[in-house]
Amino acid sequence: MITTRQALTELTKYSTENRVAYITINRPEKRNALNPALVEELTDQFLRAGHDNDAKVVVLKAAGEVFSAGADLEYLQQLQNNSSQDDLEDTIAIKELLWNIYTLPKLVVAQVEGHAIAGGCGLAAVCDVVYAVPESKFGYTEVRIGFIPALVSCFLVRKLGEGRAKELLLSGDLIDAATASSYGLINFVTEKSEIASSVRNYAERMAVSASGQSVALTKQLLHTAQNLNLEESLEAAIKLNVQTRSSEDCKKGIASFLNKEKLGW
Repeated sequence: MITTRQALTELTKYSTENRVAYITINRPEKRNALNPALVEELTDQFLRAGHDNDAKVVVLKAAGEVFSAGADLEYLQQLQNNSSQDDLEDTIAIKELLWNIYTLPKLVVAQVEGHAIAGGCGLAAVCDVVYAVPESKFGYTEVRIGFIPALVSCFLVRKLGEGRAKELLLSGDLIDAATASSYGLINFVTEKSEIASSVRNYAERMAVSASGQSVALTKQLLHTAQNLNLEESLEAAIKLNVQTRSSEDCKKGIASFLNKEKLGW
């Protein structure tokens, strides 16, 4: 049965359908550029999705022809008059947004239709799975305006490795979707006429084919593995493995497998 809820704010949209939450950046007239108000709304929407019992998978997408052009011009102009405290608060707010997406205990899929530049590319990169249309361009252009890709670098070096991260972050060059896929920045390149249905089908399939608890713990496990040495990582994995084996989801899954029963989560 299809169930749908929808809410609209000024800068973002939030809706759920078939156990998938859709968060839409809604500033098409500004090329979905980021400013403090949009960062705050996106953070709230991801926190909402994390607690939404009607959603097992989250899709991040954008209205219009650009996924996100990064920081908007008005915000960049404002930065020239900011105090150090203002800059600190702004930076912490962006960090909280990226961290909440990265650590959300649900699968997060980015649907990138159009360019994802600078902070916009950072938004896509911290999602678990990224779909993009062939026409999309990706890149971190901060060094071209005397800025630095400070926060996104912390995530990108983990995702791509130091060599690829240096190539992208130090040059400020834009790359096409095919190149982004070959680098591991995105997962799937899908024609514009098909991307919405492809993302929807993938998200809805994942919503019923995988245990929500297992997805959350696996994301935690992968995060832990990157921040500990091998021995410490194995010890953390042991604890999570023991925890999972005694869970109701694990018992249900094993019983279904042994009884050759089709299981829907």
